[in-house]
Amino acid sequence: MFSNILQVLFNIADIAVAGRFAGPLALGAVGSTAQVLFLFTGILMGLGGGVNVIVAFYLGAKSQKSLDQSVHSSFTISLIIGLVLMLIGYIFATPILILIKTKPELLEGAIIYFKIYMLGIPGVAVFNYGNAVLSAAGDTKRPLFYLTTAGVINIILNLVFVIVFNLSCAGVALASIISQYVSAFLVMAALFKGLGNIKFSFRKLSLNREISIKILKIGIPSGLQNAIFSVANTFIQVGVNSFDAIMVAGTAACTNLDNIVYSSMNGFYTACATFIGQNYGAGKKDRIIKSMVISNVYAFITGAVESTLMYIFGHQCFALFTTDPLVIEAGMIRFSIMFFSLPVASFMDNTIAANRGLGKTFVPSIIVLAGSCLFRIAWIYTVFAYFKTIPSLFLLYIFSWIITAIAEMIYFFKIYKKI
Repeated sequence: MFSNILQVLFNIADIAVAGRFAGPLALGAVGSTAQVLFLFTGILMGLGGGVNVIVAFYLGAKSQKSLDQSVHSSFTISLIIGLVLMLIGYIFATPILILIKTKPELLEGAIIYFKIYMLGIPGVAVFNYGNAVLSAAGDTKRPLFYLTTAGVINIILNLVFVIVFNLSCAGVALASIISQYVSAFLVMAALFKGLGNIKFSFRKLSLNREISIKILKIGIPSGLQNAIFSVANTFIQVGVNSFDAIMVAGTAACTNLDNIVYSSMNGFYTACATFIGQNYGAGKKDRIIKSMVISNVYAFITGAVESTLMYIFGHQCFALFTTDPLVIEAGMIRFSIMFFSLPVASFMDNTIAANRGLGKTFVPSIIVLAGSCLFRIAWIYTVFAYFKTIPSLFLLYIFSWIITAIAEMIYFFKIYKKI
């Protein structure tokens, strides 16, 4: 959970420093890229989920040869996909940001930040790979330590680049990619050292066909699920961009508070997929349901407590990003809706993780496409188009989460009965 939060803090630190020391326009420029950036990082997070499930499965099945093959094949896959995403993001940065109707006054800063950030994507890919492997083996402490170290470096460099060198959006982006490569280096050093039956070696690098297909069959649909969310949220960003720059900046700040809550909850989804994958591999069916229920309870409580506290202390939280009272009030408008909506997402995301633990991702991805992407787009062009208010825009989250959760649960229990 804390490892996920620290990953989010990379972008939050960027936005906070930009907003506090470079002004509202820098805040809006960096913040307006958040959803598009998640389109890329979300694919890598999904791929990491596939790595986690496969490694956990072979750990549970006690198959050393397959375990070695999964560890080394997944590294190769992760690095290749990271490099491809870096090139795509860098080359198409400008048309992408124009496509989502980034405000003209924010566009130049957004392009600079986005392009530089893309250069760090391979580091994100390697860290997510290493984190997935270590988590599958039950080691979540070291990734937390590595991210803490990288996070401190990120904040220090943010302040130096922005305040001392006056680099604004470019400075916060440079700080992020340096810290991302630091975390990638540290997690790989841990895998070289080894953990139990897991030990990484460049001499063992391969692309085992069978293992690679299994990783991609789980990882790619999981990544596409995240990408689907991002595409749908990009349409929401287009809706946000129809308001003034103050509302865009306030929403950007609020999005980061959302991400802290969501990332905390996501730690339990990872645990859900890991435990279900291990017990499925070990043939212990009775523990599958227990893992799912316990993870969902933890995620819901975490989401409810964190979002409520953030709502109560909302003005203090927003003060991390800006001193502009208008921007703070704009952010509070959004969060007044999101604080009671976020816990509901646990029923959808936890069930998706449970399906992933059983090796099922294709149908869940189709359900996400219908319930969380197409539904949201339809909402924007109907409900939001009619009312044209911030509440009418952001209420779509809770409705789409409920619809998708019901469908995902029906599918999960259908598959569970078959196994």
